[in-house]
Amino acid sequence: MSTLLLHHDVFTEHAPPEGHPERPDRMRAVERILSHPHFEELRREDAPMGTQEHALLVHPEDYVHMIEQSSPADGLVSLDPDTWMNASSLEAAYRAVGAGARAVDAVMNLEVNNAFCAVRPPGHHAEQNRAMGFCLFGSVAIAAKYAREAYDLDRVAVVDFDVHHGNGTQDIFWSDEDLFFGSTHQMPLFPGTGAVSETGQGNIFNAPLSAGDGGDVFRDAMLSRIFPSLDAFQPDLILISAGFDAHQRDPLGSLQLTEEDFAWVTLRLMDMADKHCDGRIVSMLEGGYDLSGLSGSVGVHVKSLMHGSGQRAAKDSVEAGDE
Repeated sequence: MSTLLLHHDVFTEHAPPEGHPERPDRMRAVERILSHPHFEELRREDAPMGTQEHALLVHPEDYVHMIEQSSPADGLVSLDPDTWMNASSLEAAYRAVGAGARAVDAVMNLEVNNAFCAVRPPGHHAEQNRAMGFCLFGSVAIAAKYAREAYDLDRVAVVDFDVHHGNGTQDIFWSDEDLFFGSTHQMPLFPGTGAVSETGQGNIFNAPLSAGDGGDVFRDAMLSRIFPSLDAFQPDLILISAGFDAHQRDPLGSLQLTEEDFAWVTLRLMDMADKHCDGRIVSMLEGGYDLSGLSGSVGVHVKSLMHGSGQRAAKDSVEAGDE
């Protein structure tokens, strides 16, 4: 398989205040793990600049202008107590958007099998009219809308396993039955959304987890709620909001997932993509705030994207032998 990695140096230059959990060291940890020889076969590209036209696919013009006008020449600007911009933040946000669009182009044009966008700031908390939760633009939602517009797809799905509910993606998808959003997340926890009763047009599928839940509960939620709903939706493209703050080491959540759980869910989503959309997957980094947990989880996630078919074939062979 071939996997595209999209990244850019500016993602390390976006810097909230000292002590903020969404810090440049997160990206350095990702860069270190993906520089290992295990990942030398990755196809690597600089994330291109996204455009206003991309952002306007999900955000109104006055919101996009507000984000642009808030960008400081130096120093820091606060959009809310959690969400900050420095002089590099606007470029980083637009390159995160551009990474998503470029990844969609690459998988739709059969250049690669799948793609991972190692980006910051994250995006899944940005609502249509509101920056929040460290997020400026709804990057994964923009990628979904771009895929439909550029490639005339009927149905695009986003699956989100960040510890925090992707309220922004849900807000953007809420009234569109041809956009699927499925999420596992801890409740109660920021941002306070994500109840099972939040269903949009029958296209929103939330599977909230409780503090202390581990991989068995997470896997059951995926198997009982998210995957059957995704299977019935029959997506033309699957996007992943790949947040790794459900890891047991993470300071911002209390779930107990391990690297094995992230590898498992990645391979299962690849199975679903093989079934419905010729393997087309685009994954975009969201949260993950313990550096060790983040780097290890990104490593197994990307390794699964790169070598998933071989891992699944080996597993199937072992299971067949057991029979």
